[in-house]
Amino acid sequence: MDPDAGLPAGRASGLVGRQVAEYRIEAEIGRGGMAVVYRATDLRLGRTVALKLLAPELARNDTFRRRFAHESRVAAAIDHPNIVPVFEAGETEGLLYIAMRYVPGQDLRALLDRTGPLPVAAAVRIAVQVASALDAAHAHDLVHRDVKPGNVLVAEGTDSDRPEHVYLTDFGLTKKSLSLTGFTSVGQFVGTLDYVAPEQISGRPVDGRCDVYSLGCVVYETLAGAPPFRRDDDMALLWAHQYDPPPPLSGERPGLAPGVDDVLAKALAKAPDDRYASCLRFVTELRRVALEQRPGGGGDRARSLPGGTPPAGPPPPPPAPPEWALPVFRGGGPPR
Repeated sequence: MDPDAGLPAGRASGLVGRQVAEYRIEAEIGRGGMAVVYRATDLRLGRTVALKLLAPELARNDTFRRRFAHESRVAAAIDHPNIVPVFEAGETEGLLYIAMRYVPGQDLRALLDRTGPLPVAAAVRIAVQVASALDAAHAHDLVHRDVKPGNVLVAEGTDSDRPEHVYLTDFGLTKKSLSLTGFTSVGQFVGTLDYVAPEQISGRPVDGRCDVYSLGCVVYETLAGAPPFRRDDDMALLWAHQYDPPPPLSGERPGLAPGVDDVLAKALAKAPDDRYASCLRFVTELRRVALEQRPGGGGDRARSLPGGTPPAGPPPPPPAPPEWALPVFRGGGPPR
């Protein structure tokens, strides 16, 4: 197999039907600047997996390969119901690969594009599951750094009380690995502009509180239909994350319970010390305020997705994210 066939769009389709390590590639399901994700069959166990193939130049960097091996082991050790399990990570014929559980369904990006803002209760349910996954990763000293709707997979839940089961993905490769190997240049960082924390932009040290900020941006978008900061160009957007106060959510979504604006403002504080100490503390307070104190007592509490009716009126289209971030596994759907 030509190891340089892993990424270029014109040649990646040629891998369909071929074998990589112990996996037969069935179809491409997602791609980004540094990797392509395929639906594949594990020939040893006969199960379907999501197989991420990293850019060939990454395998040629010894520092990256060492960190890849270490961080993949850490990611595989996290046993959490809201994190996509990593089955295996390895190298074959000049390609680094990660095999993960294949999750049929759609990602939150596709859901928001189709329905617009979500019912309050559904947005809170999704946020709670993502927060639980993030805090579990933080307990293993992994900071995600790229929390965004495209990395949140929404599958069918188990019952009417849990109509969605949410998975957070893209833990198999931390962004620190790329920066240490020179694959992020001066003035760039791995992350998506709509959701990136101020300390990531300025190059300051980050911890789990940067994920609190990004989750706050995602929650804002699930309720407003667009992320908190919308600007005409990337530099203006970077400036807004660092210096502009987030617009009150109540101005975008009238009728929310009193206090929701304060909860979001704290999650989106510019200084990490001013934010919630953990993602679960953030969403616990959000749930308390948004559902228990909202007018009418949380009437959409039991609405499932996608059957719930979003507020009338289409949301403004969010800016297209750059291709800096690693790709998203979008199980069951076409490449986006």
